[in-house]
Amino acid sequence: MTGQHAASGGDALSTPPGSTDDRRRTPCDGQEWRRIIESSTAWLEAHIDFINSLNVYPVPDGDTGTNMYLTMQAALREISTASGSSVSAVTHALAHGALMGARGNSGVILSQLWRGVAKHLDGKEYLAASDFALALREGAATAYKGVMRPVEGTILTVAREAAEAAVHAAAERDDIIYLFERVVTEAGNSLARTPDLLPVLKEAGVVDAGGQGLYMILEGILRYLRGEQVPSVSVARVGARLEHIPEDEYGYDIQFLISGQDLPIDEIRETIAGMGDCVLVVGDKDTIKVHVHSEEPGQIISYATTKGALRDVVVENMQEQYQQFLAEREQRQVAAMQPLSDIAIVVVVNGSGLRRVFESLGANAIVPGGQTMNPSTEELLGAISDLPTDKVIVLPNNINVILAAQQAQHLSGKQVVIVPTKTIPQGISALLAFNYQSDLKTNVDLMERAASQIQTAEITSAVRSVQIEGLKVQKGQFIGLLNGELVEAGDELQQVTQAVLKLMDIGRHEIITVYWGEAVIQEHSEDLVSWIATHYPDKEVELVEGKQPHYHYIISAE
Repeated sequence: MTGQHAASGGDALSTPPGSTDDRRRTPCDGQEWRRIIESSTAWLEAHIDFINSLNVYPVPDGDTGTNMYLTMQAALREISTASGSSVSAVTHALAHGALMGARGNSGVILSQLWRGVAKHLDGKEYLAASDFALALREGAATAYKGVMRPVEGTILTVAREAAEAAVHAAAERDDIIYLFERVVTEAGNSLARTPDLLPVLKEAGVVDAGGQGLYMILEGILRYLRGEQVPSVSVARVGARLEHIPEDEYGYDIQFLISGQDLPIDEIRETIAGMGDCVLVVGDKDTIKVHVHSEEPGQIISYATTKGALRDVVVENMQEQYQQFLAEREQRQVAAMQPLSDIAIVVVVNGSGLRRVFESLGANAIVPGGQTMNPSTEELLGAISDLPTDKVIVLPNNINVILAAQQAQHLSGKQVVIVPTKTIPQGISALLAFNYQSDLKTNVDLMERAASQIQTAEITSAVRSVQIEGLKVQKGQFIGLLNGELVEAGDELQQVTQAVLKLMDIGRHEIITVYWGEAVIQEHSEDLVSWIATHYPDKEVELVEGKQPHYHYIISAE
């Protein structure tokens, strides 16, 4: 997948009937600029799934398209409340909204691009071709400055080369449609070249996902200018958020294990999916774990008994669970408002079990997020602002959250330091190293040193087939990552996990901690721990229920 992915695959662009050269040269005002941004966001939205699929590794957290769309959606919300109607006012609202709503590295870089565009368009009532050309060049330069170590073959390259094409086009004609034709063409060509600049893209058979997202935004602008049809922007397309649910809609949380022989897992999954929501059916031909929400637990349990022997059956009223959750959250918030030192800690984590781990270790504020759900700059800034201390340490715990955390750091009036933890185990180790009697700098040094000494293994399932880093991976196989690098693939979960542990060289470490996810049967996780204890009898092994989504196991060695 190289050059063919530099375009959306839509119909060839053509000038609509009745257009004139005069219309093509007419600058647009702020209201039309707003509609252009809406159109480009809608075009981006239509390609979210495709952009997400361009992740180099076949892990389930390919969310570049999602992050860029949510960033643009936040920008549109800000534009809708902007007081001015000039191009300058609309673009400043666009940049501010994108900054506050920025999610993931791609979203942050996109927000910086709009920041540069807004800077150049400051005071402009109308938008002409020459204005946008220079603004896009300023935007690309600002985006480069916003990244500590810019890498070519990414969204940055596409932005820069598209901007260069814009400047050349504006010098040739004062024609905004002509300019965007040149911009989109060059953005597509630049995108097609990204695999030549980043060998890992070529090996994976993809172009850069962030560059693809920017291409869609630019193409959406051109489609609007040429009068071509673009779908409307959804009010909320992606990104599940916690919302209040009416009390009579909670129902029951049903969990159990089915034991038997040659259990038809696909049939059971399909049948139970038709009986409730939030369905999770995992396991093998001998043991299946079922989790489902439903108003009719009896129907589900009766069906399951026809397939095998049931055990560990749990049926809980979710309304009661919710009320308990609110009470516990209030207690945690009160405790967080009374830190044991003048330094508070914000952590990003996903999974109820992992959340409890961080809370027990003294985290003062939890921002839900991680793989597949990167928090926004605004969410991180809100958590920082709500704390009663002027000194705050942030643990991102994910490489794709660090840039957004840095933006929140710059926006906050507090003394905020980012300890750039890239994995959950690094974050836990950093938090364990925190000393309530030490000052901010000493604690940051302690936490960074502790995080650097941790090895992290992550076991998940491949979302697509790929050959990369010498491994041939089939969609649906289990895959293992060691410190972020893909190192193993196979059909058996335990075998893949054991192979990664061997590559981890855990014999050189003292403490092994296994965090098992929501898709893992507890007995299987206990079997894994028994295997570790047998093969490495001198090691301290701990099993923790993480309940993290998507990742079967997260394992740390220290």
